[in-house]
Order: sequence, then C-alpha cells, then structure tokens
Amino acid sequence: MDIQFLGTGAGVPAKQRNVTSIALKLLDERNSVWLFDCGEGTQQQILRSSIRPRKIEKIFITHLHGDHIFGLPGLLSSRSFQGGSEPLTIVGPKGIKEFIQTSLKISETHLKYPIHYNEIEEGGLIFKDHQFQVHCLPLDHRITCYGYRIEEADQPGELLVEKLQKEEVPSGPIYGRLKKGETIHLENGKILYGKDYLGPDKKGRTVTILGDTRKHPNSVELAKNADVLVHESTFNQREAQLAKAYYHSTTVEAGQVAKEANVKQLFLTHISARYIGKAAVELENEAKKVFKQTKVVKDFDEFSIPTK
Repeated sequence: MDIQFLGTGAGVPAKQRNVTSIALKLLDERNSVWLFDCGEGTQQQILRSSIRPRKIEKIFITHLHGDHIFGLPGLLSSRSFQGGSEPLTIVGPKGIKEFIQTSLKISETHLKYPIHYNEIEEGGLIFKDHQFQVHCLPLDHRITCYGYRIEEADQPGELLVEKLQKEEVPSGPIYGRLKKGETIHLENGKILYGKDYLGPDKKGRTVTILGDTRKHPNSVELAKNADVLVHESTFNQREAQLAKAYYHSTTVEAGQVAKEANVKQLFLTHISARYIGKAAVELENEAKKVFKQTKVVKDFDEFSIPTK
C-alpha cells in the first residue's frame, strides 16, 4: 500500500503545485488504484507517474468545488482511450453524477466501460469487501464535504516454516492448506491444526483522507488511531481568521486533529500558492510544534504505508 500526491495546491493550479488529487495505490493488495479527488490537470500529473488510468478502480470525491473535480471528464475519457474496460465506481456528494454525465453528454464522449455512482446522502459505511471497508463523515466546509476513512482487514500471520520443518512435515500443498488455517490429517495419524503454525495476525492499516474543512470533531473521529492522516492546511496560524472565513484549516489545527486522534503520520496538503520555498517549510515547522510526525507534501511525493 502506497500513497502518492498528484496535486497538493489549493484553489487554482500553480507552477509549484497542481490542484488536489491523491492516489492510494493498492497494487499488491488488489492490483488497483483508488483516487481521491481529481482536480484540473490530474491526467497530466498521472502521465508523470507510474499510474495507469485503467488500474483506477474507484474515485472518491470529497466535495464539488472545481479544484477537486474539474479533471474528471478528461481522465474518464483517457481511461477509455487507453484500454480501460473494467467498471469504475465514483463516490461523492449528491450532484457528482449530474456533473459527469452532463460533461460527457455535451462533449459527446462515449466510454467503453460503465460507471457506477454512489452519491452520499449521509455519513457511514459506504463500501466493504473481504479486504477493505470505507467510512465517511461530513466535515465543515462552505458546501457539502466529506472525509474518508479506509480500513484494511487484518491479515493472517506468516506460516511458521521452521516449526513445520522441525516436525518433519513435508513441504508442498500441505503448507498452503495450513496457511489458510485448515486442519490436516496425515497418513501417520497425526493431526495438524493450521492455527498452530501461523504467526500473529498482521494488523490492517488505516488511512484517513479529509476534504476541505474547518477543524471539526468528525475529523478526529475519522482519523482515530490511523496510520496516515491527510489533512488540508491552506493557511498558517497567523491567518487563522482568514482560514475560518473561508472554511479551511491552519497548520496548527491540522496538528491538533492528528494529536487528538493519535495518528502515526500527518501529511499536510491543499497548500495556498502564497506559501513557497521557506514559507512552506515554516508551515511544516509550525505544525510540528503541535504534532512532530508532520510533513508538508509536494506534487509526486510518494510514501509506503508499512504493515504493523
């Protein structure tokens, strides 16, 4: 599991930062990519990454401001042109379906794959399978906006091969069955219980990705004990009143959420174009005074999220 930031700017594209888009790469887990928001120019950013549009399985939209959705029509079209034929699921606030269908209709764009829409009416569990579940809750922005919590299921522990070898259990299909936790009856009458030959379960990872928001209790709820929290940080603390007026967060507020939620790593994104160079470093230092494990991310930054 890796997370890559395709766009880390706020409002409008800038030379240093494109507008918001985040890729959660689940290539080892399910050979797919989940995209969170799709600002203008996202497909250009993807061209400069290792991501293949046909691998994008789901797109989660936090809210319907242009810097989070204007890249969708182009990306959806490119996915079709580049061999994408598998269904795509798009999750977001009410109105995302109309925006996409209107864009595709007016431009006479015909896709080679179906789109399944999930327009969120309220928070809660919005996706679950044997590998992952996703929850969302509303945040405090000028328009309807959501944050997402992605939870990975716990994984079985490693097979204790040395223990099996010491007991002279022959390798082969038996090992695979024990790995699945099955009970094996050997020809000599011995019974092997899969659970006796597995190490401790690997705890599943949790990633929280928030949309634009003022500081809000739901931010803490979504981020509780997460391995990674992605939080907007549009303004520094000196401009706290401006942040409040525009329904955004400051570096310090993001750090406070991370601390209250007991997360392991905080990534700050959605950075105003006014903060470049040393000013961006100052944003990070300001947040670190509240929560040490903080990093202000740049476009194309990529981080692995290790198993526990």
